[in-house]
Amino acid sequence: MRSATEDTNRRMLRARDAMDRSYAQPLDIPALARIAHVSQAHFTRTFRATFGETPHRYLQRRRVERAMFLLRETEHSVTDICFRVGFGSPGTFSRTFSDIVGRSPRTYRKETGKAGAPAVPTCYTMAWTRPRS
Repeated sequence: MRSATEDTNRRMLRARDAMDRSYAQPLDIPALARIAHVSQAHFTRTFRATFGETPHRYLQRRRVERAMFLLRETEHSVTDICFRVGFGSPGTFSRTFSDIVGRSPRTYRKETGKAGAPAVPTCYTMAWTRPRS
């Protein structure tokens, strides 16, 4: 028999998985609450208690993580990446990116460019490039 806490965690994980799969799509609290089968207020409160951040902040961080990868690995413009990861405006993207990563998307791309960069083990790269909360 599952406990109430286990059931709640499964519901929150279901919603978080949906956010991970559809991070570039417009997602709102009512839709995520329906996925978790709870009310909107309960969803927001429980998500924060379970994962340590609000659903909105989690989604922003997830989008920025994907943008970081695209900035490092592709030649797409910053504006194109902004829209690909689900942000509605370049200004919001740049502000959110700077808030989470600590530098602008353009600066991040320059600092993490491949040209002439020494080979670094993937585990170090992942730890170094992980956005701070």
